[in-house]
Amino acid sequence: MSTDAPPKLTITALADLTRRGERITSVTAYDYPSGRLADEAGIDIVLVGDSAAMTVLGYDSTLPISVEEMLTFTGAVVRAVRRAVVVADMPFGSFQVSDASAVGNAVRFAREGGADAVKIEGAGPSVARARAIVDAGIPVMGHIGLTPQSVTKLGGYRAQGRTADAAHQLVQDAKSLEAAGCFAIVLEAMPAIVAAHITDAVDVPTIGIGAGPSCSGQVLVWHDLLGLSPGRVPKFVKEYAHLRDDIRSALGRYAADVRAGEFPTAEHTYPMAEDERVRFEQRRDAVPAASKGHR
Repeated sequence: MSTDAPPKLTITALADLTRRGERITSVTAYDYPSGRLADEAGIDIVLVGDSAAMTVLGYDSTLPISVEEMLTFTGAVVRAVRRAVVVADMPFGSFQVSDASAVGNAVRFAREGGADAVKIEGAGPSVARARAIVDAGIPVMGHIGLTPQSVTKLGGYRAQGRTADAAHQLVQDAKSLEAAGCFAIVLEAMPAIVAAHITDAVDVPTIGIGAGPSCSGQVLVWHDLLGLSPGRVPKFVKEYAHLRDDIRSALGRYAADVRAGEFPTAEHTYPMAEDERVRFEQRRDAVPAASKGHR
């Protein structure tokens, strides 16, 4: 049976892209429409980011979002995507407690959410968590540099690895995550030279976000790149559209049309056959006056 659907990408296929020198594209998505559009655009990795806590649910950080909420978002994206690799962000508290709880929650993202892989933040204790999840048969994407789940510890949303010692530690962290079995590593908010060195030092793909052009691929947050985020966006974001203004304008025009009685017009309504209209109006007019208005 033939199909026009593109073949599903695999973790191995992503590694092949890197070996061939082809850049990997990634974007966050949180629901069926965004997942489908990302997939139709040919994005390679759709990351169901815990950034949904801020972009969708309105929290001030990523910390409050729950496993249950992330499973809902993940399932919606998985149902939309046909080609891309879907990676589910494991939220704060879902992997930090122990290897056993990390594996248990990762299994839920694979079995209930349908994710192809999961992402966990940090190194240190996270290395053991990554190894345990990989040993359970679930692919893991690492994440170092600015890790939003540790933003309080890091002193806020600021670039990491800006001293020689800190940069060296990031290199070691990346090597540790690779050794633990991670198939790719996100490098967030660090000097380009550090990200380039990490990319050369590991064999797995690196996915940059505010980490310069030398990474194996790039990821941006859906709301940032489409111009949907209120206020200022991070320095590393390029806005490819300004949909916030377009949407607000469209909603304003809609409201104005409704208030002016200019929507809906005949082209937006359903017709009725003339004979049925006559029968309907005759029956309507036959209703006794005393019963009109009763429900």
